[in-house]
Amino acid sequence: MLGQLIYDRLDEAAKHSQPGPGVTRLFLSNEHKSVTPLIRDWMSKAGLFSEIDAAGNIVGRDDKALAGAPTLILGSHQDTVVSGGKYDGMLGVALPIAVIEHLRKTGIELPFGIEIIAFGDEEGTRFQSTLVGSRALAGTFDPAALNARDDHDISVADALRNFGCNPDEIPALKRNRRKVIGFVEIHIEQGPVLEIMDLPVGIVTALTGIERHHLQIQGKASHAGTTPMHTRQDALVAAADIIHQVEATCSATEGMVGVVGKIEVTPNAVNVIPDHVDLTIELRAPERTVRVNGRGQILSALPVIANNRRVEINAVQTYEAEGVPCADWIMSGLEQAIAEKGIKPHRLFSGAGHDGLAMHDLCDIGMMFVRCRNGLSHHPDEAITPEDADTAARILADFLQNAGKLRGIE
Repeated sequence: MLGQLIYDRLDEAAKHSQPGPGVTRLFLSNEHKSVTPLIRDWMSKAGLFSEIDAAGNIVGRDDKALAGAPTLILGSHQDTVVSGGKYDGMLGVALPIAVIEHLRKTGIELPFGIEIIAFGDEEGTRFQSTLVGSRALAGTFDPAALNARDDHDISVADALRNFGCNPDEIPALKRNRRKVIGFVEIHIEQGPVLEIMDLPVGIVTALTGIERHHLQIQGKASHAGTTPMHTRQDALVAAADIIHQVEATCSATEGMVGVVGKIEVTPNAVNVIPDHVDLTIELRAPERTVRVNGRGQILSALPVIANNRRVEINAVQTYEAEGVPCADWIMSGLEQAIAEKGIKPHRLFSGAGHDGLAMHDLCDIGMMFVRCRNGLSHHPDEAITPEDADTAARILADFLQNAGKLRGIE
């Protein structure tokens, strides 16, 4: 079974990890270096010529791609969060390699080139500089990202050089958009929808837009036992009101999710009314108007909360990335391949960011989700089944055989 091969390979790749629970394999780390020969060996078995590019990506190309033919790019990322799972990212590397190997062994030749990429840096865990590899391919890489540093004060540029890469060559990685048909990624869902619907796979309609805000709440510290409740300037109570506002707005807004993921309280003492709170708000939605309207509801509530709680609130937006749609032809092609397997096609958006956010600046993108147990991701217990991997692989194989017709390439 093709799915079992993929499943076993992912088990093997998971051994390339820092000690500890789950899988920890950071960008340009020793574990990244040690997993590289394994992935290149998979590529070789699939008839792909592989290399490590200047951005730390592991790139495999077939003969047509090497000859400059129109090429479809497949792939995902090899890096993980700290104590992550075996399948986030790496499923989208191992699965298409196995599919191309299968098509080659069965004598099926595609009318276009294939390029499979194990992107180096999607999670941004080590340097907080995400999508280095995919932005390099799209031609949108910001050289300033080379100056980002990890916890040991090592820069991205120095880490690349230590890895055997030349960061000065990154601009040359930009792909010719006229030669790229599109980018397709297979990824675990990272959510519970498919499992609830008892479906092995789903078709992604869009990758979410993301924005983040940093809020500072200034109250007044005083004795917790002697200050009347109605006179307090409690920064933490104001923060609780804000958290409730975020929860209420996102719960009432279809297509948007949000979280207050980080909060710091000062002086953080058992018998002192909190004087100051720093917190973050993150909002996600594939549609910009949905996210902007939700943001407006939350931010417009801040002056009311500040007045009611007798505090000062300052909010600064620190990050924004727009969502991107998946291409109709890729969604339709995946839908047809899924239906032909007797599976109900289901479309859903991705609430997580992916390399497709960068690749969209280069070409059409598409993504297929694979069901994961309990919707769990970024966790040691992240899990899929060999049967679902097999289903996804065979759907991708069918899609690839029809993709030429969908794009007018015979």
